[in-house]
Amino acid sequence: MDRLPFNDDRWQSSLQWQPTDPQQQRFQQLYEAILAANQQVNLTRITTADDFWEKHLWDSLQGVAPWLSDLQADAAGLKVVDIGTGGGFPGLPVALVFPHWAIALMDATRKKIAALEIVCQNLGIANVSFLPQRAEQVGHQPTHREAYDLALLRAVGPVNTCAEYALPLLKLGGQTVLYRGQWTAAEEAGLTAILPRLGGQLRSVRSQITPLTQGVRHNIVLTKVERTPDKFPRLPGIPAKTPLV
Repeated sequence: MDRLPFNDDRWQSSLQWQPTDPQQQRFQQLYEAILAANQQVNLTRITTADDFWEKHLWDSLQGVAPWLSDLQADAAGLKVVDIGTGGGFPGLPVALVFPHWAIALMDATRKKIAALEIVCQNLGIANVSFLPQRAEQVGHQPTHREAYDLALLRAVGPVNTCAEYALPLLKLGGQTVLYRGQWTAAEEAGLTAILPRLGGQLRSVRSQITPLTQGVRHNIVLTKVERTPDKFPRLPGIPAKTPLV
């Protein structure tokens, strides 16, 4: 089994944060557990150590970089939902770094959620729960609507679709981080135009260069400033097929 980059100064140089040795060991255990689960269920096509480190571990954590540098962030005990988690990213690396946060992994593919449950059981990750449902359904459930402090969405779909999935789940003042690659002025204008209908506001756009392949990553950060109207999210499939404009 390949070893992940260990005590790599690229964490510090890119995120101004360095995982502890126990955290590094947990990352290695997660890598091995995901590869083992991948033999049964297709969780990821990213399997080499360097790719896994950059595209799954580093990329997951760069999206929550402001909290990494906040010594009080873990103690705050945020309630977080990872919408469309797929192979468990960004939710699982975030759960390992912030053990006092409660992380809900949401994905409509039940096989993936079942595989992630086994991964968490095997690694003793206790601060993770599982939602094998669509965001359009969860967003209307009283136990989940307006229940989360933070929503994370990576590789889920068009940005306006992501906003419609996330904002109904957030408490007032809660934040959404949309993980994107390239980001254009046209996308930003289109998103800004529809956010008032969802009770959201564009807080910031953060950019980052990936440390190994020198690619561009953007984090689009939204804040919930008003209650989302009850009609959102729309029926399953409609936000993706017909994003708000």
